[in-house]
Amino acid sequence: MPEIRLGYWLSSEEHAAARLVDLAGLAQAAGFATAMISDHLHPWVRRQGHAGHVWTTLGAIAERTDVIEVGTGVTAMVHRNHPINVAHAAATAAVLFEDRFFLGVGTGERLNEAPFVARWPRAGERRQQMAEAIEVIKAVWAGGDVNYDGDYWRVEHLQLFELPAAQPPIYVAASGRRSAQLAGSAGDGLIAIASDARLVDTYRSAGGDGPRIAQVHVSLAGTGDDAVEQAWTWWPNGAIAGPVLSELARPQQFEAVAGSTQRSAIGDTVVCATDAEAVIETIDRYVGAGFDTIYLHQVGPDQARLLDMAATELLAHYRPGPRA
Repeated sequence: MPEIRLGYWLSSEEHAAARLVDLAGLAQAAGFATAMISDHLHPWVRRQGHAGHVWTTLGAIAERTDVIEVGTGVTAMVHRNHPINVAHAAATAAVLFEDRFFLGVGTGERLNEAPFVARWPRAGERRQQMAEAIEVIKAVWAGGDVNYDGDYWRVEHLQLFELPAAQPPIYVAASGRRSAQLAGSAGDGLIAIASDARLVDTYRSAGGDGPRIAQVHVSLAGTGDDAVEQAWTWWPNGAIAGPVLSELARPQQFEAVAGSTQRSAIGDTVVCATDAEAVIETIDRYVGAGFDTIYLHQVGPDQARLLDMAATELLAHYRPGPRA
C-alpha cells in the first residue's frame, strides 16, 4: 500500500473559534500530521451554530501548535474575498506557521456569497475567476511590484512586505473534470469529496503531481442508531445532492431541502459507525481511487471518539512499515 496521510478536519460551522484552536492542539497531540479548516460565512444549518473568521482562528492555531500542518478547506474568491486579501492573509499565516500552512481554494457556494448582494455567477465563470485568482496570488507571493488586468480581477502596484521563506502550496477543490484539470495545470494538489478515480486521472493528465486530498465525513457513536441520529442532527446537509449545495443561499433553505429527504440518505455521505472497521474500509476505497491524503471529519460535538480512535487505531494502521 502507498504511504497514506490521515488528516483532521476542523469544522468552522460546528465549533466556536476557541474550540477549534483547542481541537487543533488535540489533533496534533493525537498524532495527526495535518489538519484542514473550513472557511465559511454561514453554517450550513442553524443548528451547527458557528462560522468564525477563518484567518483570525488560524492565527490562534499557529500560536497553539508547533508541528501540525494546517490549511484552508476551502477559500473562495467570488464576492467575499479578493485575491489580494487572500494572498495577504495566507502569506502572513504561512509566516506564523513557519511553513506549516497550505491554501485550499474552490469556486465557492452561494451560502457565503449572497449577503454581498451581487450576481451569483454560473459554475464556469466561478472557475475562471478562481484560475485568475490563483495567478494573482502566485504573482504576489513571488515578490516585487504586481500589476494584473484580467477579466475578473485587477491589481495595481501591489507589493507584499510580509512573505514566507517559501510559497505555500495551493490545493484546488474539484467536483468535476474541468476543475480537476485546473487543479492539475494551476494548482499544487487536488481536493475532492467523492472517491472518484476519474478526478484523479484527470488531475494527473493535466500535469498534476501533488497530493490528492479527500474529505471523509464520519459519525462515530456508541450504537449504529446513535451514529445515524448524530449525523442527521448535526450534518443534515450531508443528505443533499451535490449540485444543489452550491446554489442554496441561506441556512434555512438547507434545512428545508434536507427535511424533504429520507433520513437514511445521510448514510450515503457520512460513515455512521461504532468502530474503526467501517472507517478503514472507506479510507481504503479512496486510496483505491488514487487519493493519498484523507481528512476525517467527525460530525457533532463529540470529537473525542475520532481523536481517540485515530491515536489508538487509525494512524497506526496507515503508518509505513510492517503491521502487527
